[in-house]
Amino acid sequence: MSMSSAKPKNTSAYLVQAVIAFAVSLFGTAAGVYYLPLDTWQRGFLAMSGLFLVTSCFTLAKVVRDQHEAQSLIGRIDEPRLEQLIAEHNPFRSGS
Repeated sequence: MSMSSAKPKNTSAYLVQAVIAFAVSLFGTAAGVYYLPLDTWQRGFLAMSGLFLVTSCFTLAKVVRDQHEAQSLIGRIDEPRLEQLIAEHNPFRSGS
C-alpha cells in the first residue's frame, strides 16, 4: 500500500456540491433575515448570529481535522521529517 493511497481524496464533484450547498444555505439565511418583518436591530442580531455560526462551524471542522491528522500514522511520520526540513532551511544561504 503506497502512502498516496492511504490518504482519502475528495472528488471534484463532491467539492462542487459542498460549495453550492454552502452558497445556497448562506444566501437563503441572508434572504430570510432580510425579509423578516423585524426592526433593524433584530435583523442585525440574526445576521450576526448566523455569521458567528458559520465561522464557528469552520473552526470546529478545522480543529476536528487537525486532531484526526495528528493521530494518524502518516501525520506522526511526516511531522519529524517536516521539522527537520524547517530546521535545515536557511533562506539567507546563497544558492549554487
